[in-house]
Amino acid sequence: MDFNLFMQDVVDAARKDITEAGYKELKTPEEVDAALTEKGTTLVMINSTCGCAGGVARPAAAHSVHFDKRPDNLVTVFAGQDREATEKAREYFEGFPPSSPSFALLKDGKIVTMIERHDIEGHSPMEVTTKLQTIFDEHCVEV
Repeated sequence: MDFNLFMQDVVDAARKDITEAGYKELKTPEEVDAALTEKGTTLVMINSTCGCAGGVARPAAAHSVHFDKRPDNLVTVFAGQDREATEKAREYFEGFPPSSPSFALLKDGKIVTMIERHDIEGHSPMEVTTKLQTIFDEHCVEV
């Protein structure tokens, strides 16, 4: 099997997991600026094909939004795939080093908090879902 074809299948599946969960994919710096400067709360899922952490983050991203309180906007950038969009998004995460997969919560375009890769690795999807919902409970309004 051609490794590049295999990796493209992995990337396609990872993209599909997140968009089917209701996240809008941002592929250009312009799309990132437009989405991350919107009023209200925005959850950015920094998607990644990184082994076990990505396999925990994607299900957590999908399950976390089934909660009484959740962000106004759900968006995603794909580290290692849409490099310029990811670099632009990271400009909004002041004080946090690059980390993927990860989650960033912004309010009115300003970073509130992040769940970084080290907060995901070694945890179950349910534990990460709980971390996300705790943040939603604190910073988001009821839907």
